[in-house]
Amino acid sequence: MSIFDSFERKHDYLVCVDSDGCVMDTMNCKHIHCFGPCMVTEWALEEWKDAILERWNVINLFSMTRGINRFKGLAMALGEINKQYKPIVGIGYLQNWADTAPALSNDAVAKAAAEAVDPEAKLVFQKALSWSKAVNASIVKLPEELKVPYDGAKEGLAAAHAFADVAMVSSANRDAVEEEWGKFGLLEHTDIVLAQDVGSKAACIAEMLKFGYDPRKVVMVGDAPGDCDAAEKNGVHYYPILVGHEKQSWDEAIAVAYGKLRDGEYDAYGTAKKQEFLKNLGG
Repeated sequence: MSIFDSFERKHDYLVCVDSDGCVMDTMNCKHIHCFGPCMVTEWALEEWKDAILERWNVINLFSMTRGINRFKGLAMALGEINKQYKPIVGIGYLQNWADTAPALSNDAVAKAAAEAVDPEAKLVFQKALSWSKAVNASIVKLPEELKVPYDGAKEGLAAAHAFADVAMVSSANRDAVEEEWGKFGLLEHTDIVLAQDVGSKAACIAEMLKFGYDPRKVVMVGDAPGDCDAAEKNGVHYYPILVGHEKQSWDEAIAVAYGKLRDGEYDAYGTAKKQEFLKNLGG
């Protein structure tokens, strides 16, 4: 049974919302304390730790690849490490899989490991799965005070839910995001949770459009280029939560963006917001 089977459309409008770095102020701490350090440990990269962690954070937080799927980010980082620091066994297999696999999740990489014939391919997929599981475990152990919503995010979700169906569309681990959103009452303003296990953000939006929403009445709210790309692939609008200006972005969503969406006047506004978004990330 698919998660979509239990969803019921209630409104003409649909607001899709990312989690980490958009609603939850968890993106920085997860990458700084979990993703990067777990990669260093899994591939024994301690000798070059500082430089590697700095580069990991640039790839995943502070550039146009912000918010990239964890396995794509891993393949990029390990590809650079393979060239600059030490050989990474099976890196080509991981890079090809990250570029072509229809789903990039723990289940998908476990399947790739199980089906791999070449020992180097099997090893790199096994290590990627080990790393990803270690990341999830370390995220659970993060201090609770680090895992909080941005100011204005809950109000932004509530305002959206007043006129639209709301879908969380995230590439994060389902257990983690459901726990975080549940703790702060965010699930009360959410109709469906589409996490890493469901598929890519673009695929999730495409599935939601099958419920008959007019794409002109759909907006993806996100903080990363991948969120914008997912929106554009489906012909729906994009609203950015700007890095470093999260509260102001949520306040503007409530005061301006939702009204533009409802009034059918989002196109020009959305174009201006996209330029602002790209400039904010150095794009």
